[in-house]
Amino acid sequence: MKKNDKYNYVHASRTEIHGSRVYDILGVRLPSVTTILARTKDQEYITRWKNKIGHEEAAKIFNLSSKRGTSMHKFLEKHIQDTGYDDLTSIGKEAKPMAQKIIDVGFTPITEYYGNEVTLYYLGLYAGATDLVCVHNDLETIVDFKQANRPKQRDWIEDYFLQIAAYAMAHDYLFKSEIKQGIIMVCTPDLYYQEFKIQGAELRDWKHKWLKRLDAYYELTRDYKEEAQIDTQELLKKFEEDKR
Repeated sequence: MKKNDKYNYVHASRTEIHGSRVYDILGVRLPSVTTILARTKDQEYITRWKNKIGHEEAAKIFNLSSKRGTSMHKFLEKHIQDTGYDDLTSIGKEAKPMAQKIIDVGFTPITEYYGNEVTLYYLGLYAGATDLVCVHNDLETIVDFKQANRPKQRDWIEDYFLQIAAYAMAHDYLFKSEIKQGIIMVCTPDLYYQEFKIQGAELRDWKHKWLKRLDAYYELTRDYKEEAQIDTQELLKKFEEDKR
């Protein structure tokens, strides 16, 4: 995959504080996109699922999925960077063909990439790292890789779309770019590949929904909100005015 250095990405350090991921951006600690989504997510379905199968079994499934996803991401990262990598653990042996499936199917329309594991932020509000920024079918695109235990349906993955929208908004804010598309590339252990795209008006709608979740997060963390350099209500208002 050809590298294009159009955008000057800067890596930022991140850490875990009380179970929440935060990024250090220009000396300011910003909550991660995934932390914001987790804090504002409706937990009713997950609670019912845990109660149904048992909390211990649920923890095992979460742990296995997390390890498999981390390994799959590592294979994809090293492939993009064209550096050698292998993982001979049982998790790695399962994740490697999943990554290869994404490469064989999902990467075909990609002509070049700008960066992978790219730190993006909206100063004063949030930060995160997207898996890939690239040109996909001639459109500048944010890509996120996901492992799944079973095939997904579009209405199950709202937080995935919100994550993509947050990264696209931060990229445009930082680089005055115009990210046209977000793609979520999903693969299951039995190598069932899925691709979910958002672009145009739909991408804009997800950005709007992301701003609402962002505002909800800062309402839940008022002490943190006082440190925010941008008023989320003002940002929402401006976004809605621009939408008209």
